[in-house]
Amino acid sequence: MKKALICGVSGQDGAYLAQLLLDRGYIVCGTSRDAQVSAFRNLARLGISDRLKLESVALNDFRSVLQVLVKFQPDEVYNLAGQTSVGLSFEQPVETLESISVGTLNLLEAIRFIGKPIKLYNAGSSECFGDTGDRAADENTPFRPRSPYGVAKAAAFWQVANYREAYGLFACSGILYNHESPLRPARFVTQKIVSTACRIAQGSPEKLHLGNISIQRDWGWAPEYVEAMYLMLQQDRPDDYVIATGESRKLEDFVAAAFDSVGLDWHDYVVTDASLLRPTDIAIGRGNPAKAREKLNWQAQYKMDDVARMMIKACE
Repeated sequence: MKKALICGVSGQDGAYLAQLLLDRGYIVCGTSRDAQVSAFRNLARLGISDRLKLESVALNDFRSVLQVLVKFQPDEVYNLAGQTSVGLSFEQPVETLESISVGTLNLLEAIRFIGKPIKLYNAGSSECFGDTGDRAADENTPFRPRSPYGVAKAAAFWQVANYREAYGLFACSGILYNHESPLRPARFVTQKIVSTACRIAQGSPEKLHLGNISIQRDWGWAPEYVEAMYLMLQQDRPDDYVIATGESRKLEDFVAAAFDSVGLDWHDYVVTDASLLRPTDIAIGRGNPAKAREKLNWQAQYKMDDVARMMIKACE
């Protein structure tokens, strides 16, 4: 039986990935900074809490990383840990850079130090590209990040590429575009929209406060995206892949789809709030998943309207 270590198992992607790997017969160990006090609500929500091992690991502590690798002896490591919010990264840039970049470097160096054929998946991000205009970004598109989060993810990406080329590690980065699900935390705008729409439909008098609703994003369904992560580590050779639907929609469209799903006109409930605008933002985000389709035989089945409807259904 293969063994997989998932760093950041308590998050949306970590929980769905754990479920996928368990269903494929893996022994799974999940980590968080303090497994003794973490609630692991997403694992409980998926009904898999008692099916995997849990360990406390601080990725910014090399000794902690080395210890868990030696103890668990994984075949595959999935690095999904670190600060995950673009908006929060403007308020906590140092923590964002350290948790993402230093954490990734410690994993790479620990795997190199151990000297065993451990495969590594690193969670990259479309935020690395910055604003590509109306062009769909692929694996050869230059990085020009516009947030501390994007800068940190770009640094981690090049660390992975360097260790792959310099030391022959089987290390991949998935450059994922926005992917959502009912497991998203409330601070993410899609979950904020869905939760507020559901409460209003149930009689709440509140309004939905949003920043720039004209931004466009390439939105997909998270359970599909974790399958792409898994597929990257099943290939004969390590490589990096853009994972996206290939279709961009405005945030306004997501709002409309969510409110329409509960029988409401969003115009009556949405308030533009200048305090929610970011210092810099990306006007349009769109990925080109052609390589993933060709090499991994992976293609997104769900688009933005589907995602909004499924998230609304889960909160009703």
